[in-house]
Amino acid sequence: MKKSPALKVVLVTLIAATVVTLYVGKRWYDYVSKAKSPYDEVGIELNSRAPEPLNRWGCAQLQERFANAVPPYGCATGNGRQWK
Repeated sequence: MKKSPALKVVLVTLIAATVVTLYVGKRWYDYVSKAKSPYDEVGIELNSRAPEPLNRWGCAQLQERFANAVPPYGCATGNGRQWK
């Protein structure tokens, strides 16, 4: 049975999208749960662009670990010095 080139493109695209999604998800999770600093630029960007429920959870994790730090972008309210 011969596979069409379009089917190959779709399969490769799906596999690539899955790998990228897993990598980005793991990178975000590592930032909110294991980072040594709340100011990792990539982590801040990922968390600030995460859907609201994930962003809230991520900010709560960061606040628990870095309560005395100024919150990173995406986790601040008011004057930028208060956690969500």
